[in-house]
Amino acid sequence: MTAYEKPSLDMRGIETVLLKHFGPGAAEITPLAGGNLSSVFSFVHEGKGYVVKFSDLEGAYKTEGYVSDLLSGQGIPFPKCFALGKTGRLAYMILNRLDGRNLGDYTAEEQIRQLPELIGILTKLAAVDVRATNGYGWIGSDGNGVYDSWKEFVVAFHAEDQTGTFWENWHDLYRTSCLERDVFEEIYNRLLAYVPYNEPHRGFIHGDFHQWNILSDGTRITGIIDGNCLYGDSLVDLAILDRHMPSSGVIQAYQDYQAKVGISIPYFKERLLGAYYFKGLDGLRFYAKMGWSDAYKGTRHFLLNLKA
Repeated sequence: MTAYEKPSLDMRGIETVLLKHFGPGAAEITPLAGGNLSSVFSFVHEGKGYVVKFSDLEGAYKTEGYVSDLLSGQGIPFPKCFALGKTGRLAYMILNRLDGRNLGDYTAEEQIRQLPELIGILTKLAAVDVRATNGYGWIGSDGNGVYDSWKEFVVAFHAEDQTGTFWENWHDLYRTSCLERDVFEEIYNRLLAYVPYNEPHRGFIHGDFHQWNILSDGTRITGIIDGNCLYGDSLVDLAILDRHMPSSGVIQAYQDYQAKVGISIPYFKERLLGAYYFKGLDGLRFYAKMGWSDAYKGTRHFLLNLKA
């Protein structure tokens, strides 16, 4: 299995999409870095900034419009969806552009100074009101989770048959990439052992909460973008941030903040371990498919050395 490559399209194709929604006048069309699965461009129309994303994956962006309304309506700085559509084999999405640069573009010291605000946003994400919906796992376009339980989702997500998804034929990675079957199965079995701790907690999960999906002006957080959004234990987002800022004291800062505002976190250690295994296992498979061997090795080492 070869590494996944994002779709490519020429300027004429981009301009055709923008002309359909805006008429003439779109300017400063510029490719943006980031986006592992989408080709992303910024542009300006009548003095306002926008972003357009293109994907060749089945079902791309069907949920993001719902998530945009959900989060922006509850005080989370998330871009508002302007339009959804298809051009040829590609799906596209147009959003308002938020100010700021990727937090990952700033120094480690600048990132750490914004950690208290990040912890506050994590707490707001965990408190997003999802009571009008049901289900676990990936969020459908109707706002509901696809699975009846967290365990059902975990098992389905790691099943061999992933026909029609990004992970179709993923077992080929055992032969064609750095993915090791014995390592994957060991961590999967550990993940299943912690499912009972995570399962009782159903909240909103951004699913990709790290510096390259967080915008900043250098002193404050200006927005959260993208995401592999799902329903489950919100500590998954904490685990993601900690793995991307490993020397920043993320976990202690989170616990201190929760204690300060009077939020109880039952079985915190067990739930966090379950979150590490869930996202780490996803990471191993993803890094192998993308051909990122260093990221694979680092995540492998971290997961195998986690202690109960």
